[in-house]
Amino acid sequence: MSEQAKKPLGNTLGVERTPIKPMPFTQPYWDATRQKKLVIQYDPAVKRYQFYPRPMSIFTGKRNLEWREVSGNGTVFSYTITRRAPPPFRGHEPFAVAMVELDEGVRIMGDLVNVAEDQIKIGMSVKPFWIPLPDGYNLLGFEPR
Repeated sequence: MSEQAKKPLGNTLGVERTPIKPMPFTQPYWDATRQKKLVIQYDPAVKRYQFYPRPMSIFTGKRNLEWREVSGNGTVFSYTITRRAPPPFRGHEPFAVAMVELDEGVRIMGDLVNVAEDQIKIGMSVKPFWIPLPDGYNLLGFEPR
């Protein structure tokens, strides 16, 4: 195994980001990130979660959605190691981006931090890692659990 694979990956924590401009139907999601909480939409008619936020249920087409706080724990469904990135991410490589399947069954993409490349595996348990933004919101990322 190469020394590169054993070293912790870089991350995009220091990247300057465009301020978040929530839509009315995404506002509860972004407001919760200010307290480093993850809320996702839940359709009580079918007893299922959905992500990303939408104005209506993807299951029924109704506007009966509830916002529910979830742990943010899950497993890595897929991932990629970015070795050549476009601006503004250039200079932060290599870094990992993962598609995580939350315990509630929805998939969310985010940075995977505090992990060496050789430790990342499909099915690896992860927990939320909050990336602070200058406007008080936080971006959801993940780290090993």
